[in-house]
Amino acid sequence: MTTIAFAFVLAAYLIGSLSFAVIVSRAMGMADPRSYGSGNPGATNVLRSGKKLAAVLTLLGDGLKGWVAVALAAHFAPQYGLGEQLIAMSAIAVLVGHMWPLFFGFKGGKGVATAVGVLFGFNVWLALAAVATWLFVALVLRISSLSALIAAVLSPVYAFFIIGPHSVYFGSCIVIAFLVVQRHKSNILNLLGGQETKIGDKADGSSRS
Repeated sequence: MTTIAFAFVLAAYLIGSLSFAVIVSRAMGMADPRSYGSGNPGATNVLRSGKKLAAVLTLLGDGLKGWVAVALAAHFAPQYGLGEQLIAMSAIAVLVGHMWPLFFGFKGGKGVATAVGVLFGFNVWLALAAVATWLFVALVLRISSLSALIAAVLSPVYAFFIIGPHSVYFGSCIVIAFLVVQRHKSNILNLLGGQETKIGDKADGSSRS
């Protein structure tokens, strides 16, 4: 990897390290989202505080940083003779930054919103397909983690048909899906045990989604 390519990937990781759940909560004088509910610094857990605006801002911020990392790489990489491989690496780096943020003790979120932002950077229709899947499952079952897991697993399938199996972005979607599923291990155990909480449940220290 060249120095310039490394700089792009590092920048994407640092962008991902901006945990908007923590940033928004501090700005609004709320408790640290890592101190209640699931302890996960993400929009779903912030929603358990009862502050819908904070949850929305967290969702938008985490999604936007995923898109920004991809968009910046797509815009500037060609100027340095770098191609789609760098964009794909930057996409994964921003997600890794969200999950293991440098600025917050490497204790980050599960990456759903950031992953969606990355998909928007890849292809709008791909992202909309993933979002539609999440919304459908969420509306029917009202379980955020299950919605995220199904959307994550299906995103490479959507990518296969929308952008093609030979695109480097297809490979990125597989890696992204793996990372998101891996970060939901505790949720998977709760789902299997029938203990997973539903969207909108208040923070009580017992949920893990």
